[in-house]
Amino acid sequence: MVAECAILNGSTADVITNRTFPADFDFADYGRQKAVLAQHGDAVQSLLQENTARAIAAIRAVPDEDLQVEVQMPWGPMALAQIISYPYWNMSYHEGQINYVASMLGCLE
Repeated sequence: MVAECAILNGSTADVITNRTFPADFDFADYGRQKAVLAQHGDAVQSLLQENTARAIAAIRAVPDEDLQVEVQMPWGPMALAQIISYPYWNMSYHEGQINYVASMLGCLE
């Protein structure tokens, strides 16, 4: 989960900045990168911090009047406002998964 967030925060920063989804994005390669990165705790934590900072900077640079600009994504057009919310949504989703598992294991009592 952390590797996913680390990689996708950087990819999202690029989409926000460039206003385009890379035509050559390789979903299979992304899966391989995620699996390798997940095996390296220090590297994944470092990349998460670096790419989260990049995503924050990219989000802050978007003027309000551009929030409805549409970006073509592989699954259809999305407004920048939706893309901007992705890092928050994705990391919150995974935090919920972690908390759910922790509660099942009795770690949150």
